[in-house]
Amino acid sequence: MRYRNASEILPDDLLKELQKYAQGEILYIPSDRDRKKWGADTGARRFYEQRNGEIRHKYFHLKVRIDILCEEYNLSDETIRKILYR
Repeated sequence: MRYRNASEILPDDLLKELQKYAQGEILYIPSDRDRKKWGADTGARRFYEQRNGEIRHKYFHLKVRIDILCEEYNLSDETIRKILYR
């Protein structure tokens, strides 16, 4: 992404309308392409969904205590509780 002068790109009437709202400021104009959700490309989203599902299963079905889950997954008890009660 690079800086471009709006007066070189936009029609005069659109530029004057924009100046009513943000004169002398830098504006970010997002792309109109659909954005992918966080972790979609790297697989992180799938990893955390699977891990959190395992934690919920172990707690609710296998009755594993929160302190054991904390040690097994290296997470704080607050984080485990957030995962369980979402």
